[in-house]
Formats: sequence, C-alpha cells, structure tokens
Amino acid sequence: MNIRIILVIGVLVSFVLSCTSDFAISSLDVQLHEAIKRNSPTQDLDYFIMPQSDDYASLPNQDPHNPITKEKVDLGQLLFFETGLAQDAFRAVCLETYSCSTCHIPSKGFLPGRMQGIADGAFGFGDQGSHRSVVAGYDETELDAQGNRPLTVMNVTYVTNTLWGGVFGANDRNIGTEHAWTGLAEVNHTGFAGLEAQNIEGFHLHRLAINDRVLYDFGYSELFDNAFPDVAEVERYTPETASFAMGSFLRTILTNDAPFQDYLSGDETAITESQKKGAVLFFGKAGCATCHNSPSFSAMNFYTLGTRDMYESGGLNTSADDPRIHGRGGFTGEENDMFKFKVPQLYNLKDYVTFFHGSSKMTIEEVIDFKLAAKSENPKVSDDQVALIPRSLTPEEKANLIDFLTNALHDPNMNRYLPDSVLSGYCFPNNDAQSKSDIGCN
Repeated sequence: MNIRIILVIGVLVSFVLSCTSDFAISSLDVQLHEAIKRNSPTQDLDYFIMPQSDDYASLPNQDPHNPITKEKVDLGQLLFFETGLAQDAFRAVCLETYSCSTCHIPSKGFLPGRMQGIADGAFGFGDQGSHRSVVAGYDETELDAQGNRPLTVMNVTYVTNTLWGGVFGANDRNIGTEHAWTGLAEVNHTGFAGLEAQNIEGFHLHRLAINDRVLYDFGYSELFDNAFPDVAEVERYTPETASFAMGSFLRTILTNDAPFQDYLSGDETAITESQKKGAVLFFGKAGCATCHNSPSFSAMNFYTLGTRDMYESGGLNTSADDPRIHGRGGFTGEENDMFKFKVPQLYNLKDYVTFFHGSSKMTIEEVIDFKLAAKSENPKVSDDQVALIPRSLTPEEKANLIDFLTNALHDPNMNRYLPDSVLSGYCFPNNDAQSKSDIGCN
C-alpha cells in the first residue's frame, strides 16, 4: 500500500514539474506572441510569414506590367549571374568579367564581401568577395563603384521604391515626385515599379548589354522567347525585358527558411529562449519594430540617423560632394529629405560585412550601440536631426537582442538561389583570371 502511495505521489510530482516547465516555456511564447501581434497590422503572426519562393501569386508589390512566371524567373536567375552580360565595360580588359552578382553575393547576404562593391574596373574575388583591386589603366572616376553601399536584393519583394533614397519607381512613395524624375530617375516615366525601373537603368549604369553575342553565341534568345512570347520580336531582346526577367527572379529571393519563419509558422522550438527574449525586446522595449515593421523588417520610410558616409571610410569614386550621400533629399531636392535613408531589411545580418549606407559599422553590436546612443557621427547631421530615441539595455538584454538578430533571422542556405551554371559557360560572379583562381573555377 505504501509503495503504491509513493508511486502515485511520484507520478503526480513528475506531472506537476512537467506542467511547471511547460508553463515557463509557454509563458515566454505567449509574451512574444502578444508582442508580435501588437506590431502586426493584421493583429496576428501570419503577417510576418513569408511565402514560398515559387508561390508567385503571393509575392507582394509585383509590377502589374510584369506578372511573374517561371520562365521569367529562370531567365532572370541566369542573367543576374551571367558575366557574359558585361559587354560595355569601360575598357576592353574588363569585358565579360563581372555580373550583377559581383556586388550581390548570396553567401554575404547578397551584398559585397567588402565595404564597397566594385564591378567594372576591378578584378579579384578573394574569400567570398573580400578582395577587389583596381585594374591598371582605370582612373578612379571610371570605376563602377557606388557612393553608397548597395542594399541587399534579399526580400526585395517587400520594397516598392528602390535604392537608399527610393529613387526608382513611378509607384507608392514616388507618387507626387514627378518633378524629380530626371537623370537616373528619368526611367520612372515608363510607369514601372521600383525594381523594374532600377534594373533598366542598371543595364546602362553597370555597363551591361543584350546583344547578338549574348543572344546567339551564348544562346539566350530561346529563353527570351519562352519568357516573353507575347512581346513583339523587335522589342523582345532588350534591357527592358531583361529587367523584367531579373525583377521576377529577385522577388523570389526570400529568407523563408530562417528559424524565426519556422517559429511564426508554429514551431515553438525553432528558436532558443535567448532568441525569444531578444524578439520580445525587438518588438517592445528596444523599439526596433517601430521602424522595421514589414515581414522582412524593412519599411518604405526614410529617416536621418547620422551615420558616416562611404567617402569617410575610404570608398572609391565618391567624396563629400557626392549627391548620393544626401539620401532621399538627393532625389527629391527637398530640404526636409536631406540625409534621410530608407529602412533596410534585417534578415541574414549575420552574413553582412558592413552596415548602413556608408559601411560605417562592422558588427551588429556596433549597430545596436549606435542606435541606443542616438547621436550623430556625421558632420553634416546634428544630433537634433537624428530620428532615434536614446534607449538603454542591460548587457543580458543586448546579448539576447543580438542573438535574435544574428541567429533567429538567419537563413543558412541562400546558395539555393545560385544557378548551376550560366549559358556562356563563364565563371561567376566574376570571370577575370584572378577571380577564377580565387573561386577555384576553370
């Protein structure tokens, strides 16, 4: 009898302890769920769940001029990595040696593997894009080196107007800015959305071309035919159709295999307790979700932060007179927009080499410390212009937030968006001799 009582008591104790443990875990999940819902426009977790990459109908912000099809995506993927598109290099030595992916490397968060991306006018790849050297004979002003660090093309389907200043696109935030549609932005008069408009201008800016060599020597004409059967042949093989194909592909590049995406979909074991605590801070006390509020934690808003510019960190072909450092104001010309930059997405920060438009920070911790301090580091921006509120976190809280940003938001397999090869047979993302040696490509 006593033995039975002891066994029953033992079972009851085990049950109570189990329930207590489950309650402790679930209470944190409940807290996190509530924090997420408070920041969700739909008041549920589903808002932050990304679609599958091949669920084309669910990809948001598509240009109505460019409905996504598998044929466009397949063509766009190849064109994005195709070094054979580099047909208009400034000097012959760089012909067919670089691609869009030169500055958007999948393993580095679809960003350069160094502080500044350089396409035409440079050679070498180093370790995952870490090293590029200026080609002999190129003047610095001849380099295809941008004055701001490029934005990632991951999760770009959540972006309506592209670049840090939202320059491209006749849609969304650029409605009413028609007076500024000159120069690079003249392409907005096509009426296309940001991604399509940027890609068209990008062909000229980055010295790419669709010519007979690309179409017939490499064999891309058939893929254009498959992707654009309803476009007249005289208009079918152009930077415009190529930009539509690339735009279709880029909208499928989603970090939908990140642990936090699994958590949102119902797997409460997908992220750790530390990461859950960091997420609660992200959606609450730390104030991150105030600005980073789309499913990719980007936003089509522009703010002044006062971070340093690329020229201050040693960037090439840029200076204190570079209009690109003015952000939104460099596009609109409005004084109130000066030094305001778009809110970027936050997935796969673990792979980034630098942060902010000027590559002024090297680690996530530096980014957090800068935002907590809410003080300008840019001589052109005063502290009272900074759109941040000073905040404080304990060392443990900061560690949890970093854990969430670093690991819970990290999709580990972005190489799934790489093609096995491109039609030219060339090496990619770069095809110069040094890059081929660095990559191990023959």
